[in-house]
Amino acid sequence: MENIRKIVSQNYSSLRISKIQKLEGYETENYKLTNDQSQHFILKIQDNENRLRLLSEHHILNELSNNIKLFDIPHPIKGSSKETVIEIGEGVFIRLLSFVEGAFLYEVSHSEQLLSSLGHFLGKLDEQLLLLESYNIENQRIRWDNRYALDNEPYLEYINDLSKRKLVEYFFLQFKSFVSPKLAYLRKSIIHNDANDRNVLTQDGRVSGIIDFGDMCYTQLINELAVALPYVLFDKEDPVQAACLVVNGYNDVLPLEKKELELLYYLIAIRLCISVCNSAYHVQKNPDNKNYISISEELAWSLLKKWISINPIAAGNAFKEACGYDIETISLENSLKRRYQFISKSMSISYNRPIEMSGAAFQYMYSADGESILDAYNNIPIVGHCHPTVVRAGQEQMALLNTNTRYIYDILHQYSEKLIDTFPQELDKIFYVNSGSAASDLAIRLALTHAKGEAIVVLENSYHGNTQLGIDISSYKFDGQGGKGDKEFIIKLPMPDLYRKGGRNENGIQLAIEAINIIKASGKKVAAFIAEPIMGCGGQVPLPRGYLKTVFDYVRKQGGVCIVDEVQIGFGRVGTHFWGFEQHDVIPDIVILGKPMGNGHPMGGVVCTKEVVSSFENGMEFFSSFGGNSVSCAIGLSVLEVLEEEKLQENALKVGSYIMKELRGMQSIFPIIGDVRGSGLFWGMELVSDPESKNPGTILAKKLKNHLRAKSILVGTDGPFNNVIKSKPPLCFDMDNADELLEKIHLWLKKNG
Repeated sequence: MENIRKIVSQNYSSLRISKIQKLEGYETENYKLTNDQSQHFILKIQDNENRLRLLSEHHILNELSNNIKLFDIPHPIKGSSKETVIEIGEGVFIRLLSFVEGAFLYEVSHSEQLLSSLGHFLGKLDEQLLLLESYNIENQRIRWDNRYALDNEPYLEYINDLSKRKLVEYFFLQFKSFVSPKLAYLRKSIIHNDANDRNVLTQDGRVSGIIDFGDMCYTQLINELAVALPYVLFDKEDPVQAACLVVNGYNDVLPLEKKELELLYYLIAIRLCISVCNSAYHVQKNPDNKNYISISEELAWSLLKKWISINPIAAGNAFKEACGYDIETISLENSLKRRYQFISKSMSISYNRPIEMSGAAFQYMYSADGESILDAYNNIPIVGHCHPTVVRAGQEQMALLNTNTRYIYDILHQYSEKLIDTFPQELDKIFYVNSGSAASDLAIRLALTHAKGEAIVVLENSYHGNTQLGIDISSYKFDGQGGKGDKEFIIKLPMPDLYRKGGRNENGIQLAIEAINIIKASGKKVAAFIAEPIMGCGGQVPLPRGYLKTVFDYVRKQGGVCIVDEVQIGFGRVGTHFWGFEQHDVIPDIVILGKPMGNGHPMGGVVCTKEVVSSFENGMEFFSSFGGNSVSCAIGLSVLEVLEEEKLQENALKVGSYIMKELRGMQSIFPIIGDVRGSGLFWGMELVSDPESKNPGTILAKKLKNHLRAKSILVGTDGPFNNVIKSKPPLCFDMDNADELLEKIHLWLKKNG
């Protein structure tokens, strides 16, 4: 401290210092000085700074001090040289500022009055800043300015936790796509740009002052609120409601425009992203200052995770309502009328109260009327809705090359190699198509070309696609409403449902023997047997241990081909293995891929052995216009990379096992739960109206599904009696999501079970 005392005596000769206290700082050395009259001052020592920028800051502080009498802000004090910015070494400057009294915002409880006061204070501050100009500030680009948020993208690599990093990447993507193009149409001003809870001061339950104008910038006016709000939303149960108090207070002084409020949700998120990026970077570069740098980091991550669960439309509407704007309402009736003007009613809509969707993020979907919905049902976006890695892969490849497999391009080879590496070595060839349905169709064509027979063996209640051949091999369709029954070339086996057959898993071999006897009795020559290791439309029914192996052995002895449909359960969803068939210690001849392969991008594939491919290479060309195109390959490759990097298979096992364990605990209390089954994040809960007779609880399942829908959680119902609650969420579905789902189910069961 003697060095500081010396600096003060040399440059502020009239100041008699009795006490020096070092304060924590981000990139500046700060000292609290006390003179012999118990007055306080702040000494700042800064290097790598622009002197003209510091002088501009002092000019603005003086202007504000003259114009704002109700609030306290620091004002510069001249040194012995009559200068307010003094150079004490090459590029090293000192400044002395008056001390602002009060308790920091983070030190006091946040009453509604205080939050409103914060908005009022910032409105008054910006009302004056709008009148001021500064060439040096207006022409400086700083990474803490929201409009230059993407300057912080290089810091993403310092965020080691990939589940956290993807949140930042998502909001950077939203900023780039939807926010940045609109910024030019918003009001601009010099703003304080750092009204955080360690810069804002309070007295007597209201905001009384603000310090640290070092991050001032010329940017969109709404960014003042976007920067300040995160720090008062930390740990708030309802962050949007808390934000509205501040927004309303600001608007009372300086009215906000509707287009500013519509972007505020994203601008708050982008400020959080800038903060955590810089924190991660500086912690690694300056570990000795970790405690100060990371003060708000975990709170920021917690808020960012909560923010992603909030519908942007709902937040925007709340902000607009807080400022007195009328909110446009969505007419579901009009949307349905418009849909049926063009779309056949054979394309069904889910739930008693249909949902008009407007957006999605990871395990959340956003409705057009502002609802945030937890998605425990849509397995197609396997790594999460709008995952930024997948979106970016598609965008970049589409901008580079989009062509088909008649040409040679390396992304096809890269993707094929990585995908084939996930299979046993016997399965080493792949055909690309655009859907699971097309893949099923091709798989049967491959089997009929390779095998000697013509009959296709299928399971009761199975589903394998929407093409004509897909319907022909899907009991779920040809035996269902509007179906015409099985074709002559179909051999249908009973669904090996252990719950309804009263058996245990080890009875799989016996059920397989019964199935083989049915095949024999048909008198038909088998070309192929096709099955899902866990039957989705059958009601999430896992095939019992030994069943597949026994049936496979028999079919192969007849010269037939064994096909496994992994469209719903593949890519790590079962948790224990990457592919469902691996749970059964079998290697099929053909594997059908679809749905999650492209995370929502239309992709399908057929993986098979060399032997099957050799039979197919008979001179007739196979070509799919879009199957295996370069954009699809880039997207597919990104899905595999995310699954691996984020350890989503392991998450599926952990979260899915926890859910089923808890549901089985409920089963012992509530007799309407007949069975809980599945693997990983592919599980089902069968409801019954009578546990003894196992009479299907179809109405109960429908009620629970729609109850969960009313509670903003999506699940489905399926099975031959439509009495099985079916869940197959994105694999980023976490333990908090699981607890929310389980709590809602448990509360419903207490009333209905």
